[in-house]
Amino acid sequence: MKREKRTQTAVVLLALLVLLAAVFGPEQLARYRDRAVLNRIMVQEEDSLNEGYRYQLSNNEKLYLLSECLKHQDLPQSELDAMTRVPADVDYEGFMGSYAFVINRQGPSGKELTEEQIYEACNREMGVLKERKIFSESVREVSADAYSATLYSAIDVLEPQNNMSVWKISLSTIQKNADKANRLIEAYLDADTGRMYGFYVRTEKTWAQMDPDDMMEQWCTYLSLGEKETYEEENPLMETASYYRKYRVSGMEETYTVVTIGFYEGINEFFIKVT
Repeated sequence: MKREKRTQTAVVLLALLVLLAAVFGPEQLARYRDRAVLNRIMVQEEDSLNEGYRYQLSNNEKLYLLSECLKHQDLPQSELDAMTRVPADVDYEGFMGSYAFVINRQGPSGKELTEEQIYEACNREMGVLKERKIFSESVREVSADAYSATLYSAIDVLEPQNNMSVWKISLSTIQKNADKANRLIEAYLDADTGRMYGFYVRTEKTWAQMDPDDMMEQWCTYLSLGEKETYEEENPLMETASYYRKYRVSGMEETYTVVTIGFYEGINEFFIKVT
């Protein structure tokens, strides 16, 4: 009899313990966990699609991306067509299709070259191009007092991880009738490396004194673009330059980029462009 009472008492106590644990257990457990994490700094690595520098594009891919972005802008490419040149302070934010070339209003993130550094980088790259006989030795250096620099973002809208920052350097239009002889007129530079992806420059040389095939070979080596091949324009009337040669290099995946080396006679403006 006594054994049965002890058994019943044990069952009742066990039931009470289970009931108490069900009522107060979760709250006590939560407090214990809170004490383990509150007022402590915890660091956790996390992948993010918004990281600007996670995807490293090759120069071929950057060149293709820049080409596609510039194709969707209706901007004059030389002062030869001065009647269509628009003021330099206009924001070219309109774009079509799946590529955008927009002004980066946030400025350099800390990984890109700053506005002060881009002029030095441009002069350095011009020196490299002079060594490769692409630029004439007489081309003058750029400086902040005679040029303007604008930071752009080139973005593949459908694949936003494919993006790059580009500095556009242009001869300032503030000084009217400024001497443009032997001057860089316009250039697009990689905001990370300073490499020059295209330019317009006034030179004392004529087209007859130039070797476009060798210049293209040197330029491909300069940008590590790999093999090139000549390209026949489907509509030659679209090109307004007096003389030009077109080539193509590999782009993204199975695509290619058309590169034009050309010359405007009369103003002696030589250019390499990817549009």
